[in-house]
Amino acid sequence: MAGIRINLLPHREQKRQARQRQFVSLALSLGVLALAVVALVHGILSAQIDAQKDRNALLKKEIAKLDEQIKEIDRLREQIQAVLSRKQVVETLQANRSEAVHLIDQLVRQLPDGIYLSSVRQTGAKVTVTGYAQSNARVSTLMRNIESSPWLERPALVEIKSVQLPSGRANEFTLTLQVKRAPPPEVPQQAAPAKKAALAPRAADGAAA
Repeated sequence: MAGIRINLLPHREQKRQARQRQFVSLALSLGVLALAVVALVHGILSAQIDAQKDRNALLKKEIAKLDEQIKEIDRLREQIQAVLSRKQVVETLQANRSEAVHLIDQLVRQLPDGIYLSSVRQTGAKVTVTGYAQSNARVSTLMRNIESSPWLERPALVEIKSVQLPSGRANEFTLTLQVKRAPPPEVPQQAAPAKKAALAPRAADGAAA
């Protein structure tokens, strides 16, 4: 006679275990799905970050090129400014090359009788004249003549004193005056260096993205 199999477990206990197995299986499936979603999102974000890094590197490279170009432009601007400055000096020298001739000629023309000069010193446009006069009035006449000269201006008496000369007493005087000069040509100013800030905010924005 065959043996009879008797299930001693209660019916409710079997259902409970079945539900536990289903719950564990579902939880494992959800866990695997969540890991897959996390891995996918991480891969997408990593790809975006790598692409942004590449764009930032490209921007930095282009900005470096622009920096070199700006430096080269600045060097060219300095060279142009130096050439223009030398040109200005040459033009000034050409304009004033006959200055000494005009100075001597005008001093001779404006010198009244009773005055003779002992020294003439020029520093730039300023001229210092020392001489002897028979009277103070002669010195005043010389200063008025200088004021009316087309080449000389601004006479100023520095000193006048009475001295004894072999020929008799005389007034030794020192005065300064200015040589009229044409104003030097203006050197055109170069524009300010180009700014390189145009690309920098874009790189910063890309990094923030």
